[in-house]
Amino acid sequence: MRQNEIVMRQNNKFMTVFRVVSGNFMEMFDFMVYGYYASYIGQAFFPSDNPVVSLLNTFAVFGAAFLMRPLGAFMIGAYTDRVGRRKGLLLTLMLMAVGTFLIAVVPDYAYIGVAAPIIVFLSRLLQGFSAGAELGGTSVYLAEISNSSNRGFYVSWQSASQQVAVIFAGGLGVLLHAYFSPVFIAGFAWRIPFFIGCLIAPLLFYIRVSMTESAVFQKAAHHPQLREVVASLVNDYKVIVLGMFMVAMTTASFYLITAYTPTFGKAELKLSDLDSLIVTVCIGLSNFLWLPVMGAVSDRVGRKPLLVGSTVLAIITVYPAMLWLASAPGFWRLIIVELWLSFLYGSYNGAMVVALTEIMPPRVRATGFSLAYSLATAFFGGFTPFICTWLIETARHLLSNDKAWLANSMPGVWLTLISVLSLSAILILYRWRTYLHDSHRREFEHVK
Repeated sequence: MRQNEIVMRQNNKFMTVFRVVSGNFMEMFDFMVYGYYASYIGQAFFPSDNPVVSLLNTFAVFGAAFLMRPLGAFMIGAYTDRVGRRKGLLLTLMLMAVGTFLIAVVPDYAYIGVAAPIIVFLSRLLQGFSAGAELGGTSVYLAEISNSSNRGFYVSWQSASQQVAVIFAGGLGVLLHAYFSPVFIAGFAWRIPFFIGCLIAPLLFYIRVSMTESAVFQKAAHHPQLREVVASLVNDYKVIVLGMFMVAMTTASFYLITAYTPTFGKAELKLSDLDSLIVTVCIGLSNFLWLPVMGAVSDRVGRKPLLVGSTVLAIITVYPAMLWLASAPGFWRLIIVELWLSFLYGSYNGAMVVALTEIMPPRVRATGFSLAYSLATAFFGGFTPFICTWLIETARHLLSNDKAWLANSMPGVWLTLISVLSLSAILILYRWRTYLHDSHRREFEHVK
């Protein structure tokens, strides 16, 4: 009987995690599909005689969605801290589904003119608004149903669920390119993943609606009003800002090795669409492996060693790896470099997400986490494809013809700079560790 009770408890825990991360899958699926088909979306909604300009416009809209994340983090995050994790997560899923539907059905620029890019832009803003609180709500919920001995492992499934979306979206891309011609994909088939997302959304809502509220939230003596949330955020603004810089490494590396890879492989390395998407699927699988493993490792060795170690490794190795890839572009070099970046990302993020939940003030944990994460994504992650494309084009114009190949190593420069920024924030935050422990830890762990 005792063994049966243990098994039932574990099964209940598994289903609880599955329910909360299911919506997180939807959020990342849509962002990945947009990034994978950026060149086709550019042709459909942002046509230009210069394909680079069309691509830059597409990535600018991709990045603009991230500018809405801080607003969503603040508004939906405050709602989540006030009324509950469950209601906040249901709201973000509904908003994301509406944005996906709009992109799936809006006609091309050729049919409705300037209305097409405007509708796409507004749908991306809506998705960015909802995504701003999705990650925070999911991470905080997972943190609150765990305890200090396994919190890193539990929270890591927030990011791991995103990798399922990367794999699924990449797998759909592989199938599309295997069965349809490039002309048909450019004309219509790129929309198929968005329609699939529309079909998945009701199922995910049904799964998530059966969630129960976290015990930590239910037992909290007070849930803050909006003015109290604002006062707390202002009082703890240093933690929010440093948290944002700490997240920068995660968000920049993630969008570099996932959303940007298909375009980078095709436009810069001259690989086929199929090869680039296969690499992306492999990256999703690698991320899915490393994230829970490193989350569990952080429970054993601590957050700081993983955070510092992975950022130092990134500073030392990322640019040389990208330089090696640029010197002789090819499928196997791309996959080797991307798998190394995946290891760095998984090692860092496995510790970072749970660390961010632990440093946030308890009463506004969902808002504080969401705001720090969303600001980092807005400033560093969402515009990573745009910045990398711009850096490559700028370097190509500045370099002589015999050195033009060096331009393709520029994404390594960007990620190295971001790694330095995140390492600085980590070292400062952990100087405050005693204060954060004393002021936040007891309330955070009062329910095991």
